[in-house]
Amino acid sequence: MLMAQRTVHVFQIDAFTQQVFTGNPAGVVLGAEQLNDAEMQALAREINNSDTAFVLPADEAGHDLRVRFFTPTREVGFVGHATVAAHVARLAAGLAGTGTFRQKVRSGVYEVVVSGSSQAPQVSVAIPVPDFLPAIAPEIRAQLLDIFGIESAALDSKCPVVVTRRTTTRLMIGLKSLDLLASLQPNLEALKRITPHVGADGFFLFVRDAHGPGTTESRLFSPVLGIDEDPVSGNAHGMLAAYLVANDLLPVTKGRAQLRGFQGSSLQRPGQVDVEVEVHNGQPTKIHMTGTARIVFDTRITLP
Repeated sequence: MLMAQRTVHVFQIDAFTQQVFTGNPAGVVLGAEQLNDAEMQALAREINNSDTAFVLPADEAGHDLRVRFFTPTREVGFVGHATVAAHVARLAAGLAGTGTFRQKVRSGVYEVVVSGSSQAPQVSVAIPVPDFLPAIAPEIRAQLLDIFGIESAALDSKCPVVVTRRTTTRLMIGLKSLDLLASLQPNLEALKRITPHVGADGFFLFVRDAHGPGTTESRLFSPVLGIDEDPVSGNAHGMLAAYLVANDLLPVTKGRAQLRGFQGSSLQRPGQVDVEVEVHNGQPTKIHMTGTARIVFDTRITLP
């Protein structure tokens, strides 16, 4: 007896850019309800992006679709750039138009607003505000600066070196100089070893007002996750915007603060993330992370 074949629609998409071969690449698999967990993991390993989004139909009331995220080695709870890519793929495939969608992921339900067109899409994701942990111990900070080759005087004195925590954890390190940021070549093995002592699985270094007021330039190193350097992170920029608001480093007008974050130049994959933070009594209450994306190619894969 012949077994029915299954076909999934697979996209390669560059997120946070409208120029192919820049931004942050993500895989997207439509029709993923036909796959079991092992097949999703195997396909993510085969596609071999840092993250692949598997789009599935809703399984209960309260959301419009489900998305699962896999790295080449494991499933993760939420990925910002792959969420943008997933909704761009759905729009391009004609599975959904513009509008507001409730996306269920392992860590909860996220509201996603899709606007524009398949040629120039915009995807905005509402994400919760992170927790801000106490400043890291001075001896750990000193070791980190040595690993990055940074002098204490090069730090932005207005930016506390703290861990922000949501579905992921990022250590925020503000620098004064764009030239220094561009020149960083941290010892990645040493960074892996110190990671458990820091309490963050990624290190987000940035320069405020790098390209004008309300902008940043940044780099993100996460070797413990198998990502030596992330091209452009939507999730980290959402946390950064909230961190800047919490430290009174981003102007607030009528209860809203705006950040445009630039990242990826060091990898020749530049991209940008736009973030709006809702603010009440000087504290961030909600984050809206927005980006566009460009489809590089799509194909169909048939499985037995």
